[in-house]
Amino acid sequence: MRTLPSLLSLTAITALALTGCADPDSTPAPSSAQSGSQSPATDIQSYDVSQIPVVDEIAALVPQEVKDRGTLRNGASTDYAPGEYRATDGQTPVGYDVDLTRALARVMGLDEGTTSHAEFPTIIPALGPKFDVGISSFTITPERVEQVNLISYIEVGSAYAVATGNPSGFDPADPCGTTIGVQNGTFQHDYAQELSDQCVADGKEPIAVMPLDLQTDVSTKVIGGQYDATFADSTVIGYTVELAGGKLEQIGDAIESAPQGIAVNKNDEALTAAVHAATQYLIDEGYLAKILGAYGAEDSVLPLAEINPAL
Repeated sequence: MRTLPSLLSLTAITALALTGCADPDSTPAPSSAQSGSQSPATDIQSYDVSQIPVVDEIAALVPQEVKDRGTLRNGASTDYAPGEYRATDGQTPVGYDVDLTRALARVMGLDEGTTSHAEFPTIIPALGPKFDVGISSFTITPERVEQVNLISYIEVGSAYAVATGNPSGFDPADPCGTTIGVQNGTFQHDYAQELSDQCVADGKEPIAVMPLDLQTDVSTKVIGGQYDATFADSTVIGYTVELAGGKLEQIGDAIESAPQGIAVNKNDEALTAAVHAATQYLIDEGYLAKILGAYGAEDSVLPLAEINPAL
């Protein structure tokens, strides 16, 4: 994975900590953000999606209810940079998944694509009545495929980060008996628990798996010494380390690489087809690589978007 651009500043680090403590019940991105904009939290110049054309054949697939509304509504847990997080105003969603939502809306002939904050475990149940899509770093798992349709678009590994210097002596090859912070409801939450169960089966101490709703809160506790390590998507770890100003470091290589997907209500075949076609178009035309490239994650793009791919 490419090294993320240097984004460090005291202002940015402070902003990240503040947004992690905010209470964003529902914060849609303003429609004026359709074009490229510079996030004050990161100094990232996002890709200008306004130049992406409408594709008439794909727009024809969009359900009438969504056409009439003119908006593609995305639900995301906006504390998982660089995929989805908030600018320094503590409200405006930014990140490559936020940009992808806008890009999909462009291809589908809609007026805008908005992203509203939702706690991660609540997104899938809200697909349909509240959100059209869930673009929030959803790792594709058999359990999730039973609940929703998932359209693959990137592949991301998992990685650990520790306080700089690894004061607790955390060993990623043997995490038994340690305290690991994860974001609630993520793939890493489940996987860390599986690792803990294996530790017990091997006669070792279990892992104290500590799930929190906000990744920034997890990172703060690692820096403060309450947790030995954090475990998250490799893109998230890389970005968090950059933003932590030398207080965190990745330890070990990325593991358990897996595809992530755009979630759509299982019963909405028409919207699933439209989002699938739009995603493949963005991949084929190189737009998705440009969107992720602004965040140093272009190497994560998959060549083929698949609905509920075999794992």
